[in-house]
Amino acid sequence: MPGASPMSTPVTVDEELIQGRYAEVGDYTVAFESFPVDVDPAEFFVGLPQDRCSCPHWGMVTGGQITFRWPDHEETYGEGDAYYAPPGHLPLITAGTSIVEFSPTSELQAVQSVIGANLAEVPS
Repeated sequence: MPGASPMSTPVTVDEELIQGRYAEVGDYTVAFESFPVDVDPAEFFVGLPQDRCSCPHWGMVTGGQITFRWPDHEETYGEGDAYYAPPGHLPLITAGTSIVEFSPTSELQAVQSVIGANLAEVPS
């Protein structure tokens, strides 16, 4: 059975706002992400449907706090909380947050492609 761990999954993204390790496990991608600073990444979702994340995620907060925002409500999760974030959300992440998250690989790749293009346009 395929698996992944933070220790065996290489760092794929190492930016000021996020460090991410991603491994494909079947039709899903497991993400081990940490956020050293407060992050409101809404600007990076521009270009997706309604400029919001179009991928569902199942995850657990291993440290810190994450809030998912939809047009009509918000849900906040802290260390030890498991969550499901359906499509149409925008995350808001506090400094020191770390998560383990599972997402359908094909949907996640489409979202990451848009985020990557938007990140590339940010002046350094």
